[in-house]
Amino acid sequence: MTVVTERARAKINLTLSILGRRPDGYHALLSLVAFAGAADDVTLNAAAPTGVTVTGPFAAAISGVNLIDMALTLVADAVPDLTIGHVTLDKNLPVASGVGGGSSDAAAVLRAIRKAHPAATADIDWSGIAQRLGADVPVCFNDRAAWMSGAGETLHTLDTPLPRLDAVLVNPQAPVPANKTARVFRALGAPPLAANEASVPSAIPAIPDRAELLALMARIGNDLEAPATAVVPEIEDVITALEACPGLRIARLSGAGPTCFAIFDDAPSAETAAAALATDHPGWWIAPVVIG
Repeated sequence: MTVVTERARAKINLTLSILGRRPDGYHALLSLVAFAGAADDVTLNAAAPTGVTVTGPFAAAISGVNLIDMALTLVADAVPDLTIGHVTLDKNLPVASGVGGGSSDAAAVLRAIRKAHPAATADIDWSGIAQRLGADVPVCFNDRAAWMSGAGETLHTLDTPLPRLDAVLVNPQAPVPANKTARVFRALGAPPLAANEASVPSAIPAIPDRAELLALMARIGNDLEAPATAVVPEIEDVITALEACPGLRIARLSGAGPTCFAIFDDAPSAETAAAALATDHPGWWIAPVVIG
């Protein structure tokens, strides 16, 4: 297989509880993660020299270390004689936006390499590489809804598929500090956890149906929403606009933002809301999606 394409779907934190700051400096969390239809596209040409090309509407917004380059380096270290191939990233998702774009891109590259070079990479510890790339990468590598705990490295598979959620994603396209996530966690001020203190709840909530999922989301929320809004005040404008849309069931921030998501009664309600928001706020990034 010479050319492999993988979708790097937007990661959505349907819930996000920060349990405390661990002795190693990481924050212990519990989050129900799902994936939306909006995505970057990753193409690996295994017959071409190893490298990376970035295209798409948000290509120019990428700065600093690209997780794709790190992923290629870790795979090359694991299989030194492997010619991985050339990666083309079509960057459709906003950068540093709380939907795990960089993590999902890196995870999609790992999946593409595994698919393009099955024999040569059969012994690679994919889970270990994903963990080394970042807290969100393991769940993005699996590319399916799950509870995420620890610092993000521990995944709890759902007993049943997540109910379909018709939704709208909105990013205000506001200026975001380079150290946004660090500032959000500083503003949160999570309490320290002792070395022997449990950082994962003894029971993971069950999700029997859509009604219980929505109730769970309303009950738990996102612990980072208030501190993230203090760092990027435009988040409040987005939430306010979403809450005014007919057919809305719940509106929340994803991750450390500033992308927000809103769940609607059905697909037509979500599409109508997205169209109205685009008219009223032409500078926002808006995408009607299915989350699942």
